[in-house]
Amino acid sequence: MASESLGAGNDLAERVAAARREVEANVFRLDMARSRLQATRQRISSGRAEREMLHDSAFARLAARLDSQPVIEQAKGILIAQVGCTPDEAFSMLRAASQRSNVRVRDLARDIVDRAASRDHADSPGR
Repeated sequence: MASESLGAGNDLAERVAAARREVEANVFRLDMARSRLQATRQRISSGRAEREMLHDSAFARLAARLDSQPVIEQAKGILIAQVGCTPDEAFSMLRAASQRSNVRVRDLARDIVDRAASRDHADSPGR
């Protein structure tokens, strides 16, 4: 009988040890899952910020294009009137001059429009 209780005690100790190993394995898996969850949350958070930045920069580029488009069209009109070219040729001239002088097309166009406006103002009959 003593050997039976000794055998039952060993069996119980083995089951307790196995249960502890299983609990430790579950705790480890839980910690790993928690780490993956935090990494996923971080990626989502940074991804959202990156998407917002891309959206904002795309919006800023579009707004700049909308602001500069009228002056570019005016400069093309001036070139068409002075040179007698097509609208596409006028834009090609603007783009080529922009590349040669390393000045943005919109800045070059604004300069052309300003010069034409000041020339027209100086040539007006009241002066």
